[in-house]
Amino acid sequence: MGKKTLVLGASPNTSRYSNRAIKKLVSYGHEVYAIAKRATTIDTVEVQTGQPNLQGIHTVTLYLNPDNQEEYLDYIIRLKPKRIIFNPGTWNPKLVKLARDAKIEIEEDCTLVMLDMELF
Repeated sequence: MGKKTLVLGASPNTSRYSNRAIKKLVSYGHEVYAIAKRATTIDTVEVQTGQPNLQGIHTVTLYLNPDNQEEYLDYIIRLKPKRIIFNPGTWNPKLVKLARDAKIEIEEDCTLVMLDMELF
């Protein structure tokens, strides 16, 4: 199984990058979890709300702008992921500092491109 990945800011809208990322992550064999404001399902992935108790998350990939990340900052750090991917439009200096202080790797990149280039 691939890396256990949390998509934060998931959207059921098929034109959204988070939706595409979820589908592509699943197709590449990653174990995918997703969080959004509304519970739904994207293909086989149950999209949860709030701050579910997840264990063993390797990667958090962000699809929320910095203002919408605020309520998740402590949650992300508590998950103790190996890395956080800041997709375009999600760069957040506050979260970067928290992550670095917690020894979490940060990447400013695009999950979809990383998957295509086999960098994920």
